[in-house]
Amino acid sequence: MTYDSIIVDSHVILPQGIVEKNIIIDEGKIVGFTTDTPACDHRIDGARLVSVPGPIDTHVHYGVYSPINRAAKTESHAAAIGGITTMMRMLRLGSSFSSSLQAQLDAARRNHYVDYAIHASVFTPQQINEMNLCVEQGITSFKIYMNLGGEVSHVYMDMPPDSTGLVAAQVDVTDEIVRQTVKTAAKLGCPVLVHAEDYESCGCGIKTAKKKKQDGLSAWSSSRSPEFEAKAIKKVSKFGRDYDCVIYFVHIGSKRALQQIAEEKRLGTRIFVETCPHYLMLSYEKQSGYLAKVMPPIRTEDDRKAVWTALSHDLIDTIGTDHVANQLKLKLGGDDVWSALAGFPGIGTLVPILLSYGVNQNKITLEQFVRFTSQNAAQIFGMKQKGSLEKGYDADVVMIDLKKEKTVTSDLFGGFSDYIVYEGRELTGWPVKTMVRGELVAENFEVVGRLGHGRLVDRLSSR
Repeated sequence: MTYDSIIVDSHVILPQGIVEKNIIIDEGKIVGFTTDTPACDHRIDGARLVSVPGPIDTHVHYGVYSPINRAAKTESHAAAIGGITTMMRMLRLGSSFSSSLQAQLDAARRNHYVDYAIHASVFTPQQINEMNLCVEQGITSFKIYMNLGGEVSHVYMDMPPDSTGLVAAQVDVTDEIVRQTVKTAAKLGCPVLVHAEDYESCGCGIKTAKKKKQDGLSAWSSSRSPEFEAKAIKKVSKFGRDYDCVIYFVHIGSKRALQQIAEEKRLGTRIFVETCPHYLMLSYEKQSGYLAKVMPPIRTEDDRKAVWTALSHDLIDTIGTDHVANQLKLKLGGDDVWSALAGFPGIGTLVPILLSYGVNQNKITLEQFVRFTSQNAAQIFGMKQKGSLEKGYDADVVMIDLKKEKTVTSDLFGGFSDYIVYEGRELTGWPVKTMVRGELVAENFEVVGRLGHGRLVDRLSSR
């Protein structure tokens, strides 16, 4: 028979290790591995390249500063060039799921180059009561923001499709909201993603820093101490134990947070841990300006090194970017750190950063790279057809050139954002071919795929 495609002559990362075999692809699936070259419609040259399972970015914000029908196009474009084959959106809706979810799903369905999945954020009792509606639509993970409430309650929700105005809101994620969300998620068999910062402590810290007229990323970090992370981690982990719910801590970037997580694991909480490239790359001690303002803040050089150590020892499960598709005019809204917007783009640089500073500097192995970027995420979030190069799995294949050198620029990825915190960095190790379900969607830093090819990923809950 004649197959759709075959990838020839690459080094292939399989669950059992690296092999020198050709990958046979048909009808969007991997159908086998061979040393032969069977008849096919498309022969893809993989000489001097490494084929890895398509990376999954577990943590992406888009649809906030431009509506999802436009944001899906720009941010999946950036994802494809950066070697991301599945992007997991942090959906934030200010109204009920029953009234606003379907419009978001419909607009997203037509506008992605790569596959996508959704975490639904929960802010209100009504949304808690409607979490089952999300599960019925294939959304099997939920997000809680323990950093939002009291004097630090401001958040931008996702825009309605086709709209143009920002949707500002004030929310109060109380302990009871957190507890009930965890309880309901456990009944539904879904993990809960947690932004772990105690909002009351953060509110006091920010007020004190402003009163002292402190400024800069160091002031931002001290106003939101790692101790405030630890306090929130301890609280929600107790709820996780009470209801036997999986807790997934997002964007962990401090030694203190890692220590508290280790303690909660010893007490029996089922926990997974995500970090972000900026906690591996940046510290306020070496970063000037306000572009790297983020929540939780980037920390010290000691914290940065501690995150690398935890990663190398497999104490961290996944790496998400916490990508925020905003623009410079929004990011720098004033002349101090307090008026700057938190969050910045990063979906395009996840893979080259890990290759350049991780694999190529022997901090992590290629096998670990695969676990952190695809395999673990697929398993945690119930993506049964993703995360591995195995027969019967989706043919999500990214081909990387470990020796490729390229300078990061803000316009490289074609996303909505007009800046990047890694501007001018020379990285070695880049994705050069991105394939989603058997279709080549990006090659040599150009998108060649079809808009609308990306699909909402089928996921399982543990219920």
